[in-house]
Order: sequence, then C-alpha cells, then structure tokens
Amino acid sequence: MVELSKEEKISLSDIRFEKSKTMLTDAKKSYEAEMYKTSVNRSYYAILHAARSILILQGVDPSRHEGVKTMLSLHFVKPKLLSQDAIKIFHNLLSMRTDVDYGDFEYISKEDAKESYEEAQKFIEMIESIKKKLQEELTR
Repeated sequence: MVELSKEEKISLSDIRFEKSKTMLTDAKKSYEAEMYKTSVNRSYYAILHAARSILILQGVDPSRHEGVKTMLSLHFVKPKLLSQDAIKIFHNLLSMRTDVDYGDFEYISKEDAKESYEEAQKFIEMIESIKKKLQEELTR
C-alpha cells in the first residue's frame, strides 16, 4: 500500500487518467495513419494508465503490468465494482501489445487495431465512472 494523502491520491489519479486519454487519442491517430501496431500499443497503454488511475485511489501502486492486472482483479472485479469484461480487455490488449512490441513476425490487421481501440475506449469509460465515485468518497 502506498502512503499518500487523499489529495495526493486524487491528483495522481487525475494525472494518470489524463495520460490514459492522451494515449487513447494517440491510438486513434495511429489507426487513422494506418500504423496498426502503434495503435495497438497506444490502446494498451491507455488502459494501463486508466487502471493505475483507480488503483492509486485505493492506495495500490503496482510496478509491473501483470501486477496491475492482478490488483485490478482483486480490488475491483472480485468485489464486483468492475465487470469481468474489464479484465478480459486488459488481458487481450496486454497480449496483443506484447506480441506487436516483441514478436518478430506479428501482423496486425486494420480490424485488429480498430477492435483494440474500441475495447480501450470501452475500458476507459468503465474506469471513469468508478474513478469519479472513488474520488467523491475520498473527499467526503
């Protein structure tokens, strides 16, 4: 657990969420420029930063990608604050991002890139509503 004040948690959460939205914009621009591997990469990082934006509100700040997925599941999916779909999206985009970044022969189609962007958009919308509720609870 990270020891931060309520104000620090909220501020860091906002910074991470803004970074998430920037990455999502980058994913869309990359898709439109037919840079499909880059679009998948940016889509994944958009959801990573979104997930980290709500985890910090719980005082949790994992340093590894798998840790983010595990903590998201533990703190949000298990208590049913977030649907199982969110973890599926996270897992799929992490896998795709790993393949495009480290695979030698990975091919990403236009459809794959579009789907990853749309899934990231859906994930971020889910996170945003939870983020608002958590921040309201912290300011009470």
